[in-house]
Amino acid sequence: MTGSPLVSGLVKRLESAGYQALSTPFKVASVDFEFTAALRGTAGRGLDLVLIVDTATGEHGDRDAARVRQRVEALSRALDITGSRYVLTVILAGASLVGNIDALSATCRVLTIEHASLEGDGRPTNEVTAEALDDHIRVLLPLDLRTDDAAAALEDDPVGELLSTLPKMLDDELVRAIADASLNGEDAVTRALGQRLEDVLSEEGQP
Repeated sequence: MTGSPLVSGLVKRLESAGYQALSTPFKVASVDFEFTAALRGTAGRGLDLVLIVDTATGEHGDRDAARVRQRVEALSRALDITGSRYVLTVILAGASLVGNIDALSATCRVLTIEHASLEGDGRPTNEVTAEALDDHIRVLLPLDLRTDDAAAALEDDPVGELLSTLPKMLDDELVRAIADASLNGEDAVTRALGQRLEDVLSEEGQP
């Protein structure tokens, strides 16, 4: 992978969030596709395929909106041919593109970030910069309710507040268990659901 510090910073941030960098060019339906960087998600993000287009250096014709659209649309068609369920996200990193890029949003999710204060290796210069970078790609990052900013909200029991707004006919114990488990990820939610079902079946089997 080559590219600007912004590209390096985006790749490092996504890798820290569980994404895996792909070697480029990569092959789909016997066709090679070249992008500045490409990453795929893991676990709950396993169907995410993220492409980073370096519009600053203009590598692979990435300063031209029409050429970018052509390559992304060709990749989308190739994924369709193979029956892939990948969800495409394209991050336009750097300068504004020459031409109309709006049509690309019909093919994939499009995120744009023109600038970030980063070191030469892509590391944010400070926490404010890191948070600003996250804001641009927040949709790709896991929801984290255990951050310092959320501490005060957690002390006020937001789960309890949520439960109070739900219909009364719901299984309170199930909803509470799932809501609490959601703080620990998808696997924890699955375990909580399985445990509640087991408890209910045990109760129904008692004389």
